[in-house]
Amino acid sequence: MVAESPKTTRTINPLIIISALFAIYMEFLGNRTVYMVLKPLTTILVTSLLFFLPKQESSKFKMLIVAALLFCLLGDILLLFPAYFVFGLAAFLVAHILFTIGFINLKGFHPHWTSFLILYAIGASLFFWLQSGLGEFAVPVGVYVLVICFMAWQGIGLFLKEKRKEFLFIAIAVLLFMFSDTMIAISKFKTDFDYSSIVILSTYWMSIGLIANAARKITLAGNPE
Repeated sequence: MVAESPKTTRTINPLIIISALFAIYMEFLGNRTVYMVLKPLTTILVTSLLFFLPKQESSKFKMLIVAALLFCLLGDILLLFPAYFVFGLAAFLVAHILFTIGFINLKGFHPHWTSFLILYAIGASLFFWLQSGLGEFAVPVGVYVLVICFMAWQGIGLFLKEKRKEFLFIAIAVLLFMFSDTMIAISKFKTDFDYSSIVILSTYWMSIGLIANAARKITLAGNPE
């Protein structure tokens, strides 16, 4: 077990917040050029929380989370271009699968059926509400809903199985991810709403930031692979 180094997180987390705030502000102002730089930069900073670990601190869980965050980064870049929306969706789909595998790898599969029913009821309700506007995206969005609900189920399951601060971070994070993606779906397929980008981006970066910080603490605590 290696003690957490507060210096790294005290440096990187403020940089994440600053970069995210500026990215959101630039998007709000319509400064597309600066936004296209700051959006991936913010996700890179989030991912870097797991790069600056002692070399001996390597686990399958950490590598899965890093891989998931890199697919989030790819999705961020692809979604900057409307023509690549379906490819961005695919990148985030892979990210959710990797997050799910990471959660299960950490503490095993957790079949908490009450949370399962609640999450899938929410997912199904959203899908059928949006269905009339999905058009050719009905199948990929349907698959995406199934996967993100499963990811959220297992993320929440970590905390329900073992009530630790890091697992609480992950439980909150997966719910924020679901909320952020719900706002994207409403904005794209139903009706855009005021300040949608602020809501979507802030909850997304809070989500992956919480996951990265939790994964860092879990890895340094020496959880078994």
